[in-house]
Amino acid sequence: MIDLYNGECLETMGLMDDGIIDLTVTSPPYDNLRSYNGNNDQWSDSVWQGVISELYRLTKKGGVVVWVVGDATIKGSETGTSFKQALWAKECGFNLHDTMIYAKTNPIPLTHNRYEQGFEYTFIWSKGRPNTFNPIMVDVKTPNKKYKWKSKESGSSKREREEITFSKTKKISLNIFKYSLVGSKEAGKHPAPFPEQLAHDHIISWSNEGDTVLDPFMGSGTTGKMAKQLNRNFIGIELDKKYFDIAKERIEDTSGDNH
Repeated sequence: MIDLYNGECLETMGLMDDGIIDLTVTSPPYDNLRSYNGNNDQWSDSVWQGVISELYRLTKKGGVVVWVVGDATIKGSETGTSFKQALWAKECGFNLHDTMIYAKTNPIPLTHNRYEQGFEYTFIWSKGRPNTFNPIMVDVKTPNKKYKWKSKESGSSKREREEITFSKTKKISLNIFKYSLVGSKEAGKHPAPFPEQLAHDHIISWSNEGDTVLDPFMGSGTTGKMAKQLNRNFIGIELDKKYFDIAKERIEDTSGDNH
């Protein structure tokens, strides 16, 4: 099931039933940091509060929201809106399950009196304990390593040296995910597309085949494209008609079961 809506996200979400979404993977407008053909001018505190409140209503018990966000710097100070949004999500009832980092391997260099901005926050909000966690596994640097320590025998003061070998070759990834920024050609000249691999990794981590994935700020359709590839249902909402058409074409041209 693929449902795409060209409209305002709060209005569209307001028409949906409670508890129908397993996973949301999205990125909001970032303090009006970028212009989306002028359509993000109304991104006020009350609007993002409404969006997060609606996400809580729509999310199933055990469902997850992946919220990729950054802050603008105004008069030499970061706004901190990302933190306000995370705290508001908790006020709405979400757990702040994890604060992850989307690290950019090729950030755009800027001229300013601070270090280059090389990451964005990825807040993982859950409605209770997550129903699904399919962790991305990475190689262990020293497989089959031997460990030695002293242990105490039960009921005795005697301590002796033991040697144990751990044979595992994989471990759960760190919560810092690194990706290269995508080019405009890949995502139809959208000003702020996130990498397809980012959407892919979070979709496989927090959902299963047949689950329903939402992106209320669909943009050029990256989340929808990867959801379809991974055999999830998808609901996408995009206000801007230009980006909606790009997203619709990208998603329609995508085949499922592409693991």
